[in-house]
Amino acid sequence: MSPLPNFILFFSIFLFFSLALTEQYEDFQTLNTKFNPRIPIPPLRTLSSSKRFEGTSDVVKLKYHMGPVLSSPINIYLIWYGKWARPDKQLIKDFLLSISDTTAPHPSVSDWWKTVSLYTDQTGANISSTISIAGEYSDLRYSNGKRLTRLSIQDVIATAVRSKPFPVDHRKGIYLVLTAEDVTMDEFCRAVCGFHYFTFPSKVGYTLPYAWVGNSGKQCAEVCAYPFAVPAYMGGGGPGKLSPPNGDVGVDGMVSVIAHELAELSSNPLVNAWYAGEDPTAPTEIGDLCEGLYGTGGGGGYIGEVMKDKEGRTFNLNGLRNRKFLVQWVWSPVLNACAGPNAIDLN
Repeated sequence: MSPLPNFILFFSIFLFFSLALTEQYEDFQTLNTKFNPRIPIPPLRTLSSSKRFEGTSDVVKLKYHMGPVLSSPINIYLIWYGKWARPDKQLIKDFLLSISDTTAPHPSVSDWWKTVSLYTDQTGANISSTISIAGEYSDLRYSNGKRLTRLSIQDVIATAVRSKPFPVDHRKGIYLVLTAEDVTMDEFCRAVCGFHYFTFPSKVGYTLPYAWVGNSGKQCAEVCAYPFAVPAYMGGGGPGKLSPPNGDVGVDGMVSVIAHELAELSSNPLVNAWYAGEDPTAPTEIGDLCEGLYGTGGGGGYIGEVMKDKEGRTFNLNGLRNRKFLVQWVWSPVLNACAGPNAIDLN
């Protein structure tokens, strides 16, 4: 539920060597891989399962607990809390809109979401692949201050709903609260980079699925925007930081956390659908199972084989408007393993 890259503690030296072995291409390069970027990767469903995918485990018992998933077209209501630069807002919106966009080249954000959409409810309805931004609200005055809690974030949502830019969309809506880099949250940087839950009727008046993600750029980029920043103790021999695909460590780092939370919010909106473990107050969800994995071979602090463009910026997914993103993989209920569209068939 709360992505926190503690995987950077072990085997991080692998990334250092993979960067040294980077293979050059005219248009862009891949990290430590013999994949030819000019030959389209086979669709995920054709990748061989004889070579186990990263994170695979016969021990993981991801279960369906009979609750709903977001099977209707998903309306995202964005709440920009604090002061946001227009380019930063556009970058995040481009990622969200890329989920339903089918024009971007493979591997794309919409390809990545296909794994999320494999999850179904008890009627057999899949998570929707139709996602739109249905509304935006900017809380420029920090209506609940610059120090938020898990409870006060619901007050932020209530303020947005009562201001009437948003309908109360409890059937198709999710409310995404994004806080600026000068806003703190309980346990932010220590235990969470983002989280999702649902609102209490006593707070908002309705039960609404929501997620929160903060900009860690000035607070803890080495924790919540890894691998675009690395802890100071790694400076003497650990992995070097990678260049973010859109040039903004904090916001590019947010994109992967947003992806993580959206995948889990869609598959477990009321915390009674898809998760592993027996405690719904601390579920292990489809993003948690693949935290820190971005490509083939990942694990132990190594993010896996990803790509670099000709300017040296790291990515694994393409989006609309020629955007590129680095987004973690998610757990596939079909492969029983972590999977992403940039996976490389090792056969």
